[in-house]
Amino acid sequence: MHLVTLTTDFGAQDYYVGALKGALLRKAPELTLIDITHQIKPFDIVQGAFVVSNVWREFPEGTIHLIGVNCVYQPEYRFVVARHEGHFFLAPDNGLLTILFQQLDPAHLRTLRAQHDEHFAVKSIFSDAVAHLAQGQPFEDLGEHPAPLLERISLQPVITPNRIRGTVIHIDNFDNVVVNIRKEVFTQTINGRPFSLYFKRNDPITAVSGNYCDVAVGEQLCLFNTAGFLEIAVNMGKAATLLGLKVEDVVEVVVE
Repeated sequence: MHLVTLTTDFGAQDYYVGALKGALLRKAPELTLIDITHQIKPFDIVQGAFVVSNVWREFPEGTIHLIGVNCVYQPEYRFVVARHEGHFFLAPDNGLLTILFQQLDPAHLRTLRAQHDEHFAVKSIFSDAVAHLAQGQPFEDLGEHPAPLLERISLQPVITPNRIRGTVIHIDNFDNVVVNIRKEVFTQTINGRPFSLYFKRNDPITAVSGNYCDVAVGEQLCLFNTAGFLEIAVNMGKAATLLGLKVEDVVEVVVE
């Protein structure tokens, strides 16, 4: 049995997901397919990388992760596979993998063979590669060493001794606001000192909560989510909507 996770921007109302699953199972019937999400915003490689980054380590080694986000078809377009910490990641070479991983060993990268004149080519590209891996064939035979991957630099917080300037990177299904400030960065910078978390024209938050219910219903709070990112929320409410926050908005932590 081989586990294959699926993360795409294909949506749920069209045939794309079903066609991809059918092609995978036709070539490798023993596969176990696991939907992560097919609701990544169209072409949003940052969201795709964020979702996969918080999922893949939960699966056992040998899992194959298909990432079908921004699969634009052009003559020079290519799909690649990366082998990393015992897992396999198949994705278009559009910068997503360089956001997902800061560094990948070139020896563990291959360009996947593709028919660019085929509509919805990702179906054949992914199913051929997955069948190859599921049959235990050598990773090295999947394709040639690729030229350097297309790089996209993910937004990083700006850190000074008394300030962290972060950015909203994700709005989840509950309208919670995820900021690109990790717990270890926050803890090291704050170092036990009082702080204020500023965003838009809202009143600052001055304490980190351990749970959403630490404040009254309808009150705003911040906490660190299970992925270790700073999150702005409203207890039993929709933080992004109520607080006027959206992806790429600036959030600042100021030490008093």
